[in-house]
Amino acid sequence: MSQALIKVWKREFVLDRTVAAVLGVISFIALTAAGAYIRIPLPFTPVPITLQTFFVLLAGAVLGKRLGTLSQAGYLMIGIFGMPVFTGGLYGLARLFGPTGGYLIGFILAAAIIGKLLEGQKEAPFVKIVAIMFLGLFILFFCGVFQLAFVLHISLNKAILLGLMPFIPGDIIKLLAAAAIYQMIQKPARQLF
Repeated sequence: MSQALIKVWKREFVLDRTVAAVLGVISFIALTAAGAYIRIPLPFTPVPITLQTFFVLLAGAVLGKRLGTLSQAGYLMIGIFGMPVFTGGLYGLARLFGPTGGYLIGFILAAAIIGKLLEGQKEAPFVKIVAIMFLGLFILFFCGVFQLAFVLHISLNKAILLGLMPFIPGDIIKLLAAAAIYQMIQKPARQLF
C-alpha cells in the first residue's frame, strides 16, 4: 500500500495515497462548484465572471494530469446528472451545448494539460508555473470562445470580444494567485498526488 507522509503544523501524518487521491478529486469538484456560485453576470455577454478558472488551474497543478482531469470531469458529470453546480445554480446536459458549454469542456482539457506539464517536476520555478497555467487558460478560452461563436452564430472576432476580452484582467489575477499558491505547495502536492 502506497502512503505519503504529510507535515501539518509540526505534526506528521501518514496518509494512504488512494485516500488522498479521492479526497483531492472530491475537494476540487466541490471547489469548482463553489467557484460557479461566486459570479458576476455581465449584461453584454452570456458568460459570467466566476472563480472557477482559479480552481481549474489549481486542480491540474496540484492533482496532476489524471486526478486533475478526473476532478473536472467529475464536476461536469454531477452537473449533467442533476446537481445545480453550474453558474447560476443550473444543471443538465443542455448546458454543454449552450453558449458556455465550451468553457466547461475547456475545464477538463486545461486541467489535463497543466497536470501533464507540471507532473514530473518537484520544484518548478514560478515563471514556468505561470507559463504552463497560461497555456491551460488559453486552451480553456479557446474552447469557450469557439463554442460561443458557434452557438450564438456570431463571428469569431465578436465571440472574442464577448467571451475573452472582458475576462483577461481578472483571469490574469486568478492565474498569478493560483501559480503563487501552487509554488508554495508543489513539493508536498507532488509527494501526495
